[in-house]
This record gives sequence, C-alpha cells and structure tokens, in this order.
Amino acid sequence: MNYWWTSDYHFSHHNIIRYCGRPFKNVEEMNEAIIHRHNERVKPGDTVFFLGDFVFKGGNKIAGELENKLNGKFVFIKGNHDNSNSLKTIITKMYLYYGSQNICMTHRPEHADPAVPLNLCGHVHERYKVRRLNEDSLIVNVSVDAWDFYPVAFNQIKACVAAFLRKEKL
Repeated sequence: MNYWWTSDYHFSHHNIIRYCGRPFKNVEEMNEAIIHRHNERVKPGDTVFFLGDFVFKGGNKIAGELENKLNGKFVFIKGNHDNSNSLKTIITKMYLYYGSQNICMTHRPEHADPAVPLNLCGHVHERYKVRRLNEDSLIVNVSVDAWDFYPVAFNQIKACVAAFLRKEKL
C-alpha cells in the first residue's frame, strides 16, 4: 500500500482549462486524462489524500461516478469549490506524522501551519511547487496542475523540497 497526495482535479469544470492553461481540448478529454494518469500510479489499496476541489459542481451521482473510476481509498479535505458539490467532507485541515515528519494538509495555502515544517496544499494550481512560509516551514503545492496531472508520492515531495533548498543556498 502506498500514499499519494493531490488536489484540484476540478472534474467537469469547463473554464478551468482556460484559467490554468490546461492542455486539453474539452472537459471530457481533461476528465479522462486525469482519471488515466491517476490510475497509472494509484493502485486500488492505496490511500489518496485529496486536498480539495475534486469536482466543480454536481450532485451525488457525478462525484460518485467519478470517484468509482479512480483507484485508491480517498481522504478528502475540503476545498473552496467543495461547498457546491456532493462530497460533504467536513475536514478542512489535517495533520499527519509520516516519513519521520510532521505534515499539515489543507486546501488553501493561507491556512497552512507555519509551526509545522512541511505543509501540503492545493488551490494555487500551476503557480508554484514549493514556497517558504518562514525560516522553519515550507509549503508544497500538490495540485495536479503543478505535477503534470498526476498524484504525487512522498518521495517526489521530498525530492522537490530538497531541490528547492539546494537552489536557495546558491
């Protein structure tokens, strides 16, 4: 079993293609590409921490049908578009101790915890992968827009952080 992090699939959101410069002709192509890439990495027994904005709008049928097409067991954290869909998650922030590290997970970066060394967020789409919150805390964006429309594993997150820290020292 593996753990994965991702956010901002925005299934069935036509305008997200234009807003974020997503390389898809239409929402059907986008939905299928994200499902395919998700399932390339995530196996049925894996756990997926989904940091908000799964489906743009829709009833239980749309979200349920999409979730059923995706491998993994989901832990949903509420995103800003999750008020208008059927996920009904009440989790807005979650803490996890994993890989010998304390991690804070939230959708919006402004809700990150600067007292925690590693924060994971979504919401900012393609704007950045890693930023510093303060001297002792970093935030990593796990949005699919920043990771070529794939969920990310912890070793990818660690490698991205290490590259960021090396670049800072230059």
